[in-house]
Amino acid sequence: MTSIRVRTGFLGLALLAGFSAPSTGAAAETTLSPTVEEQRLDKAVPQEILEHSGFDTVAPEFTHALEAAHSYAQARRVVVREGTALWRRAVDRAQGRGPAGGDLSRDDDRPLYWARLGMTREVRGWEPEFGISEAQRNALLSELETASRGQSSIRYPQEKGLKRILVTGFDPFTLDADIRISNPSGATALALDGTVIQTADGPARIETAMFPVRWADFAEGTVERALRPYLPKVDLFTTVSQGRVGRFDVERTNGAWRGGYPDNDKVSRTETVPVADPASQPQWTSTTLPYKDIVAANTGRFPVYDHTEVTEIPAGGTVPVVRADGPTSGSTARAGGGGNYLSNEIAYRATLLRDRLGLHDSLPGGHIHTPVLQFGAGNTDPATGTITDPEFVRNRVDIIAQVRAMVTVAMDAAAGSPGS
Repeated sequence: MTSIRVRTGFLGLALLAGFSAPSTGAAAETTLSPTVEEQRLDKAVPQEILEHSGFDTVAPEFTHALEAAHSYAQARRVVVREGTALWRRAVDRAQGRGPAGGDLSRDDDRPLYWARLGMTREVRGWEPEFGISEAQRNALLSELETASRGQSSIRYPQEKGLKRILVTGFDPFTLDADIRISNPSGATALALDGTVIQTADGPARIETAMFPVRWADFAEGTVERALRPYLPKVDLFTTVSQGRVGRFDVERTNGAWRGGYPDNDKVSRTETVPVADPASQPQWTSTTLPYKDIVAANTGRFPVYDHTEVTEIPAGGTVPVVRADGPTSGSTARAGGGGNYLSNEIAYRATLLRDRLGLHDSLPGGHIHTPVLQFGAGNTDPATGTITDPEFVRNRVDIIAQVRAMVTVAMDAAAGSPGS
């Protein structure tokens, strides 16, 4: 793609404040201020990404539909309908269905991210004549998040012999370092959603969902709510996130610790991962993906590693120690193989849920870290660089293809010996 000229513009309005249930009675109007994520919307790069994908119409059209609602019930229907439509539109674009909407590569995950924020910002500042309570507004935001992330669109056909795979991805993050950033795990989720792969044990359908890079959402149980209905029914799952430069990692161990790195709302959390029933919470969980098979297979141009390193406070100790081969007995987690940010946390939560559902010995599941998605050599300066380039696109397309291949290998191997 040739260099894309930056054009500023005004988006529509979008995001999340909680998961409270809607109030049943009338209440005083209480609008919410835009979040840190939403405030980035009016910068030049997000506007350019939206314009060159055709997603610049999403927020204005959503605003028009929301303003036509004459009751909270109607507003809720609009939010669910339009949130679901945004997810489907992003998936269709990524998989080559319908118009591209512009010259931005179809494999790009960023239009979905910025369009969603346009919608959530509108819900935050919306002032309907009939009035809504803060709880109702937060419930609308929750519905919008769930629908536009594919979390409520997971469907597995009732076909005999069809295997079921669940894959998750993340939003872009570290946007203040480079607002142009894309997340290959999110792009992978869009590319794989609803697709069927051929495995040694027959066809397997992949369903996907996206998650935010925000500590609060995880503490409020977004991962468990999204995954709990499906883990007992799938044959394999993997959470996916962006990790290290130039390599894939199959993370062997996940830790119950938040290391405090700021999220997309510039919020930091340094604490034990908050989960239900903390009295029974383990310090560590482990993958049951067939990591030996995945590492040994030729899945693509990036090397794949069985990553075993963790950081722990040994039993009886007070100082964190890095262990190359996993945690020791009785130790306290300070970083899993995937670190102590939300990549580690989604892996920890998903595998803990697997174990609490009694599926540790029967369900292959864990976490895959993709390579960092890098721009081309002449396009590394966020201040002067373009929003895309041929190497950037090639890297993302290759990462997506390699995740698909890794999942196929995992399903082939899991049919014989899960967790080997």
